[in-house]
Amino acid sequence: MNTLLKQYTNEIINFDCEGEINKICSTMREVMRNKLRRRGVVVAVSGGIDSTVCAALSVKAFGPGKVFLLQLPEVDSAGETQDRSTILINHLKAPHIKNNIADTLEAIGCYSARDDAIRSTFPEYTDGWKNKIVIKGGLDGQINHFILVVQSPDGGIFEKRLNIKEYLQIVAATNYKQRIRKTIEYYHADRLNYAVVGTPNRLEYDQGFFVKNGDGSADLKPIAHLYKTQVYALARALGVPETVCNAIPTTDTYSLPQGQDEFYFALEYKKMDQALWAYNVGASAQSLADMLEIDLKQAEYIYNDIETKRVTTQYLHFSPFLMELMPEIKHN
Repeated sequence: MNTLLKQYTNEIINFDCEGEINKICSTMREVMRNKLRRRGVVVAVSGGIDSTVCAALSVKAFGPGKVFLLQLPEVDSAGETQDRSTILINHLKAPHIKNNIADTLEAIGCYSARDDAIRSTFPEYTDGWKNKIVIKGGLDGQINHFILVVQSPDGGIFEKRLNIKEYLQIVAATNYKQRIRKTIEYYHADRLNYAVVGTPNRLEYDQGFFVKNGDGSADLKPIAHLYKTQVYALARALGVPETVCNAIPTTDTYSLPQGQDEFYFALEYKKMDQALWAYNVGASAQSLADMLEIDLKQAEYIYNDIETKRVTTQYLHFSPFLMELMPEIKHN
């Protein structure tokens, strides 16, 4: 086995799941008791592995009676993700509600703004068509650019490169989805005197794959230090139903099926975990190339993409800037 891959396997694949679960749950209880001072937690469950593990950790930490689960689907939500979230809710036996946010998104112009931008690229796009955005360029040493993919009602697939104006409008419109969901999460948190749990894993948190004041907003983030591979391992250690454990990462934001690697990351999550970990431990690009069995140029492009995303999304991590700190206020 490659030396770097062996180190990765020992540190990330073969980590102590039970010890990690106990540490996270203990820390969650301490934060809630000594800092947040809330009675329980709200978790929005999407059917994906991250929200699944956060919900299961919350139930283990506080008991099902102190966890409130939300299903927040909309027009573009995949049926299988909703099925998985229902399976999870039934498994965890925590209080829950389902609130379809489609009417709210329609009322604030989410779908119409998105479709207007799509029609600037595909004038024939109308009701019954489907869409997604795909990222390209980074692994080829180019500046990342975005491709709009649409599907007509008869199944025809068409794609064109997106201009930046249309790209930004489509993303801004779809970001409504995460921000409306978070508004609902905080409504229930306020109503119950609970805290809101955020669900990003380390890949998403490090690389800025979240919406500011949307899914990036939370009171505590139990798995932001864990690589996606570790999150899957925790799901099985927590006894989550197998159908949920096998969920493939998707954005569940666009009407066409879309993997996270299509939209944002340079690689599928298992290899992206390896690449980010290798970068974090200071491994050379050549070592990464050997580990992933790719050429040196590709490894250099991957490292460059990681650093570029860190730089360009750094603002997402910032708290609001105060012009002067006030000594009487404790800043976290």
